[in-house]
Amino acid sequence: MNSTSSDSTAVNVPALRRKVAWRILPLVIVLYIIAYLDRANVAFAKLRMKDALGFSDEVFGFGIGVFFIGYLILEIPGALLVERWSARKWFARILITWGFISAGMAFVKTPEQFYWMRFLLGVAEAGFFPGIIVYFSHWFVQRERSRALSWLLIAVPFSLAFGAPVSSLLLDVKWLALDGWQWLFIVEGLPAVLLGFIVLVCFTDRPRDAKWLTQAERDHLEGELAAEAAAKETTGKISVWQALRLPMVWLLVVAVMIGNSGGYALTFWLPTTVKNLSGGSDQMTLFYSGIYYACGIVSVLVSGYTADRTGDRKWHAAGGMIATGIFLLCSTIPGQTFGTQMIWLCFTSLGAFFWISPFWTLPSLTLTASAAAVAVGLINMGANLAGYAGNHVTGWLRGNGYTEMQCLHFLAACFITGGIILTFLRIKTTPTA
Repeated sequence: MNSTSSDSTAVNVPALRRKVAWRILPLVIVLYIIAYLDRANVAFAKLRMKDALGFSDEVFGFGIGVFFIGYLILEIPGALLVERWSARKWFARILITWGFISAGMAFVKTPEQFYWMRFLLGVAEAGFFPGIIVYFSHWFVQRERSRALSWLLIAVPFSLAFGAPVSSLLLDVKWLALDGWQWLFIVEGLPAVLLGFIVLVCFTDRPRDAKWLTQAERDHLEGELAAEAAAKETTGKISVWQALRLPMVWLLVVAVMIGNSGGYALTFWLPTTVKNLSGGSDQMTLFYSGIYYACGIVSVLVSGYTADRTGDRKWHAAGGMIATGIFLLCSTIPGQTFGTQMIWLCFTSLGAFFWISPFWTLPSLTLTASAAAVAVGLINMGANLAGYAGNHVTGWLRGNGYTEMQCLHFLAACFITGGIILTFLRIKTTPTA
């Protein structure tokens, strides 16, 4: 039943949208802040962990990357479980298991233990991000989804901008015979367990289950989402298997595989890069890393707003990737001071976080719900293969005598190539204002 017209006079639509946003987004943002910090805090811990355990850059490169292999295992099933079962129960399971495993990273002693814990962390967290994208399609109509996703993705730079100074303080803690890098994993891992139980109580799967909405509001929101889904069906129903054969889907997969090879490696190796370029202390390194991620917060908000306002997602994503690579190349120009290099890295951050939220709305623009869920899972599989490949290659380069600048050239090439591939997409622009 489509009730959008019949109950529109009984529902204050702008107030309804604000109510949904305030109920859904804050908790989801907190969840993703914890998620991203727990997967990326190894970059901060590495500053002390490397010497404490005697791990080489190659060990760290493989260990950081193997997380993404674990993540692949439940990628597509996780997105489908959110679509067809329960986001509340699935996200609670994810949070509780990954929180304990992340805290357990404090007790690794050998490279093999490091690899296994990173792998299991990936398995535990698998399906969370694609599940969130599918979950948003249950609450936000298409014209609002980029902005909602940009608020979610602000958690990425925020978690790292916040995590850098917190981690800096934790690195100097020594308590109960545990070093600072160990407390870093424990203190930043266990909040996920608590949030898992909060999700079981506070999360709502779909509008029809929302007791915090009136019946008229539930009917209006369900009707609006149903009408949007029906409009997609009338343009040509696309099955799951047909979606997997679409050139658009595979262009997105290849683009994100190549672009994210640079993106994930830049995230995980940024503190090492900043320390090598600046020659400063661990605390100063994390301070500058925090500045880099703070620039990303601004970029995520701007891109989500302008992508929704103009209806353009393709060129936001492609342009952001290409600009990231160009700015990163500029940071490697010989003869620059560290201050100048840091300015270029801040511009790099603006590009690196600009393309992400518009990119992840692209699958839902033309695909039906189940097909989009599978496509998002498949595309995120590509993104996570990139996380493995980019970090493994970066660790290998560093371990085999390649310079900092040569490593940055590799990352810049990944961004530029991924952006160029995105320019071949055929996506209709639908401005909303």
